[in-house]
Amino acid sequence: MRDRYRERYESFRWRVPADFNIAAAACRRWAADPERIAVHWEDESGERRTLTFSALLDAANRLSNALQALGVARADRVALMLPQRPEMVVAYIACFQMGAIAVPLSFQFGPEALEYRLRDSGAKVAIADASTYANLEPIRERLPELARIIGVAGASGPNVLDWDATLQRASGEYAPPPGSAEDPAAIIYTSGTTGPPKGTLLPHRALLGNLPGFKHSHDGFPQEGDTFWTPSDWAWTGGLWDALMPTLYHGRPILGFRGRFDPERAFDLLARYGIRNTFLVPTALKMMMKAVPSPRARYALRLRSLMSGGEAMGPTVFHWAREELGVTPNEIFGQTEINYIVGNSHELWPVKPGSMGRPYPGHRIAVIDEEGREVPRGTVGDVALARTWIDGSLDPVFFLGYWRNPEATEKKFSGEWCRTGDEATMDEDGYLWYQGRSDDVFKSAGYRIGPSEIENCLVKHEAVGNAAVVPTPDATRGNLIKAFVTLAPGQVASESLKDSIRAHVKRHLAPYQQPREIEFIAELPMTTTGKVQRKVLREREAREAAARRLGGDAPVKL
Repeated sequence: MRDRYRERYESFRWRVPADFNIAAAACRRWAADPERIAVHWEDESGERRTLTFSALLDAANRLSNALQALGVARADRVALMLPQRPEMVVAYIACFQMGAIAVPLSFQFGPEALEYRLRDSGAKVAIADASTYANLEPIRERLPELARIIGVAGASGPNVLDWDATLQRASGEYAPPPGSAEDPAAIIYTSGTTGPPKGTLLPHRALLGNLPGFKHSHDGFPQEGDTFWTPSDWAWTGGLWDALMPTLYHGRPILGFRGRFDPERAFDLLARYGIRNTFLVPTALKMMMKAVPSPRARYALRLRSLMSGGEAMGPTVFHWAREELGVTPNEIFGQTEINYIVGNSHELWPVKPGSMGRPYPGHRIAVIDEEGREVPRGTVGDVALARTWIDGSLDPVFFLGYWRNPEATEKKFSGEWCRTGDEATMDEDGYLWYQGRSDDVFKSAGYRIGPSEIENCLVKHEAVGNAAVVPTPDATRGNLIKAFVTLAPGQVASESLKDSIRAHVKRHLAPYQQPREIEFIAELPMTTTGKVQRKVLREREAREAAARRLGGDAPVKL
């Protein structure tokens, strides 16, 4: 194929309207067509619904009027505590068009996590279903700023307003006030891997900043017949900015499913709805690969594009997807503060399996050292994004800052560079190669160890379902390499299996990359966004090492 990367990259220009509003672009402009579908939806009980853009706008108008009647004004925060369901989309559009700030909170959060985020954001109203209200009810009295709750699908309690009744009483006509592309649209909380979660304040223009990555990672989205699905939570950056809002921006339908992720159900949804475009994190792809190695023998798949991100996919999963799903994956990289900035577009430039890809058009990327200086090609450093594009225009993907935390915002930058905290190298062709979070990289016997390459090698073993590599303290080498391994279905843990896994790694990697210790584990600790929490495993190993130094020998539980 001809490599068209350079021409696409250098010819790109940003066009950001001063009055850009997400609700107008992702809903209102499509609502004149009464047949245009916005959302297909079902849940694991079998309930199904379809929502047109026209119906979406009517419901959003009613909710905007209802929120206004409850005292919600411009820049007030509204907590959205819902799984994938139509009401979540309605709530986003309602908040965006009235200038309120949406605060999406994962349905997986427990009371403590919810209390921190609700208190920190100062949310005035919360919208919850029965499952999320169960975790909100015990803490409600400790949240004096939370004035009202709107209950969805059976959520009820003292002073909880019923969603259906509330919308029915409100008018379906709403005139959005004037707004700016710089206005805040949402607060999304980081996962808190390096301290308490920080509220990332994102403007309306950030959606436009995401679009080049979305278009290229889905090979020219939108095309006729494109229909999107991702199991990623719509409260997370990946579900909201990498799937839901870009799909609606282009006037295409998206499938929502409320229920636990199951590999075989995922294949069923892809086939039954004729899904052409999907975002699947590597963890989900690994589960699908292990559960159904040859899916096209069982399912009539119509996939046209597959994007993956959140963690490194690795060559094993890449080649399986290309051979067994019939689609070449495009990996992407970004984070809540500056999302969708690096990735692949296999129809326009060659994919190097295992790489993060190249900077997407519109984003100027470098690998920098601790002083903010660009490092030579092939050298490990921090992936960073410049504030401006090559023509001097501002990159619209940037966040506004951390909510009520100017000190953390300042630390995020080194001059014009916004640091991601993710370590990588850049090769001579401009492809980035992920090494791990800066706090995941460690030294063993003087060697700098990035967990990603070792984990990718481990997953190639037929008995390994997933793996996480962390350091375990050692008096001689400083650290030993330890692998936590979950087993593929039907596999049984044994010492001989450990030997087999070690021999497998030895055949493929350098001697200094060999895991000295392997521990089988029922499940890896994960964030709500599907990322392995290596920090939890590192801290466990540190505690066990401290206990051994003090003469203890009992293992420390996760």
